[in-house]
Amino acid sequence: MIIKKSEFTISSPNVTKCPEDTKAEYAFIGRSNVGKSSLINMLCNHKGLAKTSAKPGKTLLINHFMINNEWYLVDLPGYGYAKSSKTVRNKLEQMIAQYILQRKQLVNVFVLIDIRHEQQKIDREFVDWLGESNVPFSIIFTKADKLSPAKAKSNALLWMKKLEDRWENLPPYFITSAEQKMGKDEVLDYIEQINETLV
Repeated sequence: MIIKKSEFTISSPNVTKCPEDTKAEYAFIGRSNVGKSSLINMLCNHKGLAKTSAKPGKTLLINHFMINNEWYLVDLPGYGYAKSSKTVRNKLEQMIAQYILQRKQLVNVFVLIDIRHEQQKIDREFVDWLGESNVPFSIIFTKADKLSPAKAKSNALLWMKKLEDRWENLPPYFITSAEQKMGKDEVLDYIEQINETLV
């Protein structure tokens, strides 16, 4: 798939304010500072589409972007940003959970994981929660350019292998680098395959 057109549509404070549209939605989420905005901009070939920030915890709303007039890319707030107050964190968690569990148009959640780190409890709990809630999702490992190709691959495999203690079927995963445009075709082709099954 080639993204020819991507445009910001709306920022919503909760799921009830999201667009009244039946088009498929693909949500992107990850811990603060995982490189989500950079990845979204790389996938869409649009530098300033999602606002990148040096400060983590910048996205506080549900942001919809219309892609090729066919589907929505949804930028969700990051989870587990330690510096925000407990009240803000709880509010964000509630908003994210309601969107993921209630939004009928949502067809897949992409969970972003920094490939440089071992499996973190917060990521693992989120992934397990998606599985328990029967939400279709895939994992996108980010920042692969920070490691050698061999190390990036072995880190990803190790992370996935750790899921086997609870998971019978492992979710699909992708190794990406926004810097090197790595993994772009694989992720977009995967979205295209899902879109074809929805027609």
